[in-house]
Amino acid sequence: MSTRKVRSLSWILVGFLGGILVSLGISAVAQRGEPLPLKGLQQFANVFGAIKSSYVEPVSDQQLIDDAIRGLFADLDPHSTYLDEEAYKQMQDITRGGFGGLGIEIGTEDGMPKVIAPIEDTPAARAGILTGDLITRIDDEPTKGMTLTDAVKKMRGEPGTPIDLTIQRAGSPKPLQFHIVREMIKTRSVRGKMLADDIAYVRVTQFQDRTTSDLVRMLSSLSPKKAPKGLILDLRNDPGGLLDGAIGVSSLFLEPGSLVVSTKGRIPSSNEEFYARSLSGVHGFGLGDAGQPPAWTRTVPLVVLVNVGSASASEIVAGALQDHKRARILGNRTFGKGSVQSVLQLSDDTGIKLTTARYYTPSGRSIQLTGVVPDQLVDDSAAGNLFQLQREVDLQHHLENQADAKRTAGDDKAVEDDFVQGEIKMFEFGGEDDWQLRQAINALQGRPVLKSDPVQVREARARAEAEDGRTAVDSQEKATPAAAEPTAPPAEKKTLIDPGAAVERYRITPQGLIKVQ
Repeated sequence: MSTRKVRSLSWILVGFLGGILVSLGISAVAQRGEPLPLKGLQQFANVFGAIKSSYVEPVSDQQLIDDAIRGLFADLDPHSTYLDEEAYKQMQDITRGGFGGLGIEIGTEDGMPKVIAPIEDTPAARAGILTGDLITRIDDEPTKGMTLTDAVKKMRGEPGTPIDLTIQRAGSPKPLQFHIVREMIKTRSVRGKMLADDIAYVRVTQFQDRTTSDLVRMLSSLSPKKAPKGLILDLRNDPGGLLDGAIGVSSLFLEPGSLVVSTKGRIPSSNEEFYARSLSGVHGFGLGDAGQPPAWTRTVPLVVLVNVGSASASEIVAGALQDHKRARILGNRTFGKGSVQSVLQLSDDTGIKLTTARYYTPSGRSIQLTGVVPDQLVDDSAAGNLFQLQREVDLQHHLENQADAKRTAGDDKAVEDDFVQGEIKMFEFGGEDDWQLRQAINALQGRPVLKSDPVQVREARARAEAEDGRTAVDSQEKATPAAAEPTAPPAEKKTLIDPGAAVERYRITPQGLIKVQ
């Protein structure tokens, strides 16, 4: 291709890219008074033309454009990303509550997909996939360097088709193998039941379009005629979701007009305040056939359970209820994602998810990096905490907390100790062996709330120490044969190179290997 043709193509591409930028946010550029970097765009177009005409293998225009857009997000915060056709559809499916695949929310760590949270009652959850698991292989293909989009594509598929995952799990010395059969995932964002002593328990697994109406329906069914003596709202391992869902859930428990969350960003439209609203009437949430919420939701004694897997929208709810002193927060410090992502549609089936603001609790706290610290810390289990998982502060390119100077080292240390040593015994959220749930019940009934069970902590440590002792003895026995058995002479120690032998040396040159005299 001639230089003149390349320049011609470059200017055509500049116009094309300029059109994209106009559709994305020319108004934002105008508000800041910053002109488009036409010189830089021309340089980009020249590179585009060079790759298009001269790369060793043909590359489609769409692939080049998609890869270039992805590159714009490489050094932004970990929650900003380009949504190609498949990723955009997946995002829509998740928020609407149905998609095909395994049933896990994933992020990235060290260039590999990492499980943010398994979705309850899905193939992944039933197989035993856990929050924090690092997926090192998908059907024997290494995931190191694999993009998140490619990993999602490989794990999604037709219902009934199998997939093999290799998992690296903290605390496990060997990789774990999982054989899972894909299903059509229909997520239920709200589950609930009545516990003993007239205490209601509801769990929100993700904030979706219908979460508020599903929660109203669940609360009405649990106690249709009278208020329960207490309510436990379980937000553990809830990775977040739609802001509107968080406002709706908060509105169930706060008086209308109470501030739920505020957002602050660079552009005026990012500076907003969101208040609890009536769940009925013209300005209320559309609850469909869920009916009106029970009158007792704003007065019932309330405990909220959170942990390291509680992020984003679940942190908004916990922070609002804590600041208004409407609920007692129990569990572990939350994930610490205090940023707002806006989805900007590029075409009918693509878009970008861009961090546009930080959010603040009603008292003005930023949860970015710090998370919500519970009113009372309660370990994952009676024997201690189970998982040493990453939080927002551990992610590459994370946003800073603008009030970070207020943090102290003790804020982190207070929730990072007392991890279970040795074998980890898993439990079901809401089950009989759910330690944090038992402490929530104690809080509602006025009994002491314990961080952990000292007896079980000591027993777990003793078992771990005994296991370490057995391992050491076994290793020693294998290394030292029994005295009664004949011992073979020690093997002769050999080296790869005989020190007394002549060594030939070579130099690597463009012409090949040349022997050094």
